[in-house]
Amino acid sequence: MKKHVIVIGAGIVGVSTAIWLKRFGQEVTVIDRDGPGQGTSFGNAGLLAACAMVPVTTPGLISKAPKMLLDRNSPLFARWSYLPRITPWLVRYLKHANDRDTRRIAADLNGITADTVAQHFALTEGLKAREFLRKSDYAYAYASRSEFEADSYSWELRREHGFEPTLIDGSAVQEFDPNFGPSITCLAVVKDHGFVVDPGGYVAGLAQEFQDMGGRVLQATVQDIQTREGMAPRVITPDGPIECDSVVLASGAWSKPLMSSLGLNIPLESERGYHIVMTDASGGPRAPSMISSGKFVATPMKAGLRCAGIVELGGLEAGPSEAPFALLRRQIKEAFPLLEFDREETWMGHRPATTDSLPLIGQVRQTGVYTAFGHQHVGLTAGPKTGRMVAGLIANQPTNQDLTPFAPHRFGR
Repeated sequence: MKKHVIVIGAGIVGVSTAIWLKRFGQEVTVIDRDGPGQGTSFGNAGLLAACAMVPVTTPGLISKAPKMLLDRNSPLFARWSYLPRITPWLVRYLKHANDRDTRRIAADLNGITADTVAQHFALTEGLKAREFLRKSDYAYAYASRSEFEADSYSWELRREHGFEPTLIDGSAVQEFDPNFGPSITCLAVVKDHGFVVDPGGYVAGLAQEFQDMGGRVLQATVQDIQTREGMAPRVITPDGPIECDSVVLASGAWSKPLMSSLGLNIPLESERGYHIVMTDASGGPRAPSMISSGKFVATPMKAGLRCAGIVELGGLEAGPSEAPFALLRRQIKEAFPLLEFDREETWMGHRPATTDSLPLIGQVRQTGVYTAFGHQHVGLTAGPKTGRMVAGLIANQPTNQDLTPFAPHRFGR
């Protein structure tokens, strides 16, 4: 039966959901306050991170975090005035920094990240937006072999899920890519990854092709989702209610208030991320590279070299801080001393982070409201698969993947 589905959020997750819903024969309206690809999806590292199943909350984080917050060269920042507000979330988040939970989370994330390249190519089958996609290696860049070995826990998890790196040492690093500086003496290179040469343009292009399929995009603020027993949900905007048969909530870090209106208090926070684009750049890496010392990814893009990463705890309301940009600049200069560029473009955005590092994917009870948010660092990576699964649930074409770990009611009320 054909349904009218409203998708709230026009980032990669929402637009992917909308396209798959259209392919499954549904009537679809996408609503976003800023327009397609203008939020978090605009500013990510562009990486299709197939091996990104290892959560931040690995064993030992509890003891490391305070030192990192006080170290100006650490990629972890906090707005101190926001810490009292975020403390309850942090306590729940850090409880997962143990071996048992880390392995469970990694296995669950692997189910939505490992086939990311195939999922993006399936999403763009027959679409012009495929021109934004590139297949590539993914290099983890370390200062030394011992620094790589100190990261053995994460690599053990990646190997368990099928990602075996090729190690490159010493002078062979510069033979592999001459633009790495002498501070990089060890690479762990993983095959079968990919990247997007313009993430914002990619999502905007997908949204346009969704409209060409007969879909509708509205720029508006969603104030509420109303659910009524025995009746379909409806979406409330400043221009009044919009009737529908189902709703997909894919508004990332801004999803929490709307979930509250459904009776669920989701432990969701923003992990503020930063990027710098060096336009018309030369002397950067030939493939996406994670610079281990700064925990940022350097990706060659259409506009230039984008370096994106950093975690800052500071909420949704405050503007960008200068210290994360300063750290990125220092780390970039050290990793790529041959880098030349025209100018800098800076950006700060919000990654939606749950306390268990897993997104919410599924229906909220029997309300007709479906969740598709909370992907933290893997929104671009897992967006197309998430959209395909949620669209399948609505169109009675469910996935054979167990979605229990991602259930929206798992945190209780």
